[in-house]
Amino acid sequence: MSFCSFKCWFIFFNTIFLASGVALIIIGALQYTTYMQIATLAGSGLSKIAIVLIAVGVIVTLVSLLGHFGAFMNNSSMVTGFICILIVIIMLEVFTGAALYVFRSKANSAINTMAHGVINEYSLQNRHAIHRIQEKLDCCGADSYTDWASSVGWENHDAVPDSCCVLKSKDCGQDKENTKKKGCITAIKLFLLKNLVWVGAVCIALGLTEVFGVFVGVCLCRNIKQKNYENID
Repeated sequence: MSFCSFKCWFIFFNTIFLASGVALIIIGALQYTTYMQIATLAGSGLSKIAIVLIAVGVIVTLVSLLGHFGAFMNNSSMVTGFICILIVIIMLEVFTGAALYVFRSKANSAINTMAHGVINEYSLQNRHAIHRIQEKLDCCGADSYTDWASSVGWENHDAVPDSCCVLKSKDCGQDKENTKKKGCITAIKLFLLKNLVWVGAVCIALGLTEVFGVFVGVCLCRNIKQKNYENID
């Protein structure tokens, strides 16, 4: 392949890499509020997922810009730096994936314990987040709507919060037939599973393109050095 071919392929890869970084920043920003609310029932660590997405997006964007500058300026040092950082990113993605797999069972246990405690306590500072979660995820209580009947903080044990209603209206929680039957623990786990599957698919796709990017980057770097030597001669 010619120098121009390697350069075009490298720029094409970097454009996809840049787009994925911007996408991660946007997704992290849009999901931040949702993760913060869910963290009330699932633990504070969950709220950091959105921050991690934003941070990864920023890093990917900056690294891709480094690669673009290196390619356009025919600077082998920039391209070499890009390749080294990309290899580190690939290694971090592998380690992160392994860590998530190992600690997934502990996360499930933490969600169960946290959700039961928060619903039972129904403290003033958590009430808004609880209602938002029940509305957004179409759930009620920790395991089911019956958890409200034994909640210490919720005084009206013959009813459930209005946020549990399928059809919401004033004092609709008095009608148990109008109550969502799915518990919020199940709803949160389903929400996280869908998100993690999507994030996992993106990471696999990114990983494959990153390996391709390293290969093309090495070829481009060699071509730039060879071209510079020819210009000197």
